[in-house]
Amino acid sequence: MRDKTEIFKAISEPSRVRILMMLLQKKLCVCEITHILGLSTATASNHLSLLRDKGFIEDEKQGKWINYMIADSPKDPIVKQILSQMPLWFGDDDIIQNDLKQIATVDRMVICCS
Repeated sequence: MRDKTEIFKAISEPSRVRILMMLLQKKLCVCEITHILGLSTATASNHLSLLRDKGFIEDEKQGKWINYMIADSPKDPIVKQILSQMPLWFGDDDIIQNDLKQIATVDRMVICCS
């Protein structure tokens, strides 16, 4: 039971829900996530680490970037089910809608390299 409750704790924080909703749309680097959410790099990295540890996301290195994305095949079926339902649960939220608009135009070359 503890493993299952830890999964739900991972999505009990609004910033982590926002991160997952963005990553359901596209891969992002930490600087893009911090830019959209207005978080420090350390805070965003902590959120990403927790989501990765619980099996929601993966990361891959691409040159100097580390891209975060939704786990391709989550090991825990509960994680897979949660991810499939998140758009239904949170898709109509104004904050989420604003985040999704921003990821369409966020440019890592501008925000990370300037």
